[in-house]
Amino acid sequence: MPNSVSSTSHFPPVDKINPLNWIQKNLFSTWYNSCLTIVSLLFLYWIGSILISWTFTQAQWAVIESNLSLFFVGRYPTNLLWRAWLSLAIIVSLSGLSWGILARNLRLFNRVNLTLLTSLGVIFALLAIPISIQSSLLLLGMLILLVFNAWVGQKLGQRIQGLGNWLGLCWLITFFVLLWLLQGGLFLETVKLDNFSGLILTLLTAIVSIVLSFPFGILLALGRQSSLNVIRWLSIAYIEVIRGLPLIGILFMAQIMLPLILPVGSRPDRVIRAIAGFTLFSAAYLAENVRGGLQSVPKGQIEAAKALGLNPIFVLIFIVLPQALKAVIPSIVGQFISLFKDTSLLAIVGLVDLLGISQSILANPKFIGRYGEVYLFIAVIYWIFCYSMSWASRKLEQKLN
Repeated sequence: MPNSVSSTSHFPPVDKINPLNWIQKNLFSTWYNSCLTIVSLLFLYWIGSILISWTFTQAQWAVIESNLSLFFVGRYPTNLLWRAWLSLAIIVSLSGLSWGILARNLRLFNRVNLTLLTSLGVIFALLAIPISIQSSLLLLGMLILLVFNAWVGQKLGQRIQGLGNWLGLCWLITFFVLLWLLQGGLFLETVKLDNFSGLILTLLTAIVSIVLSFPFGILLALGRQSSLNVIRWLSIAYIEVIRGLPLIGILFMAQIMLPLILPVGSRPDRVIRAIAGFTLFSAAYLAENVRGGLQSVPKGQIEAAKALGLNPIFVLIFIVLPQALKAVIPSIVGQFISLFKDTSLLAIVGLVDLLGISQSILANPKFIGRYGEVYLFIAVIYWIFCYSMSWASRKLEQKLN
């Protein structure tokens, strides 16, 4: 008799709700919910109609069309722009491979992905009008390169098990290759870091600061819970002092006070000083996020690991940290997103990041008064990168269950 029972009988039935039932249940369940829904829809319609009307009738998008290259590469030498295109091709190729390897058992080109890729293709094709046909064709080539490498990555992932475990190391090596390619050195013409501007400077500062602040924050969190009083109190003092200072103050100290202390020949570039300020500031906040994760790990697991004879370092690496970091992924990613947006403060300390190049463009007499168009454009750029980090965080949480 038990064998005749269907295996699906072990699971509760799943209720399927059609869109109309969902709308009625969530938006019009009571009279006050119905009123709030109607008021919210009217408000969104009012805001949306004004924004659409301004976008298509009043906005003058020539300021964006004429300065697209400045937004993305700033004042990077024109004769060396092939390095930026090559760097983009490397990033796109590795992104495609990573996508294919991680989705080796899934359908790569489902309806959502095909819609997104088609939209990107249309956008890249339309960019031929404001910039150039050559740049538009290069962007379309990048899209084709992404799709091809995704297909190759999926085939490799299906044949070679455990290939996804090496993606982190590949991205780390790629970062140093890209930095060498953009900055030069060896047989390439050198470009000083202080000459970087636009989106390139924003991404460079954010990525390096995020990578450096993460391990530093973990060490501070472990130091704050150390049994050694000296280490614990030094960690606490650092965290509380840094958290009590504004970020702009730390950046000003790095840019103005540090050169006064160091000898003339040993002063680092302004970009490096800015990265140091971001790293020191973000690490203090990350330490508190990680400390919350460390406190969430049950002590029984630590005691059980010690009872099995594990070294305290192995207990920390294999038992405590994996669980602690997994528990605080949202707050860590939130701190990374905040750090990425805080790079806009570079414009205040004399570095021409994405916001700084926007201010330079608005200072041009031809584009005076075009604040709405410029700031809306860079807001969209910031949103794309921040949403991408948030989306990756959700996918990571789903993968780690």
